[in-house]
Amino acid sequence: VQLQASGGGLVQAGGSLRLSCTASDSTFSRGTMAWFRQAPGKEREFVAAHRRNNNRSYYGDSVRGRFRISRDNAKNTVYLQMNSLQPEDTAIYSCAAGNVILSSTSDARGYSSWGQGTLVTVSS
Repeated sequence: VQLQASGGGLVQAGGSLRLSCTASDSTFSRGTMAWFRQAPGKEREFVAAHRRNNNRSYYGDSVRGRFRISRDNAKNTVYLQMNSLQPEDTAIYSCAAGNVILSSTSDARGYSSWGQGTLVTVSS
């Protein structure tokens, strides 16, 4: 297993959760770590990414200002801090890694390694 995600669960609207994704050395050394999510009956959606080459973070429009991605290189782990959660944030959240060009940061097709996903459920 190259990517292991954890931290999902049930939370009330307005609450917070932190997801973690731990990677093998070789996977984590790749340029970009990202989170995507997929809600039932919907397409996979870009949530956030952190690019190692410029140390910058990128966010999907629906989560910007509420979610924060961070990276701990010593632990080979990327985190997704999710605040002000809403029922529409309910989804399976998956972490991904890859050497992705800047213009494709939010494109799932550019990522070569994927974790198993963790379920986040937000109740109203």
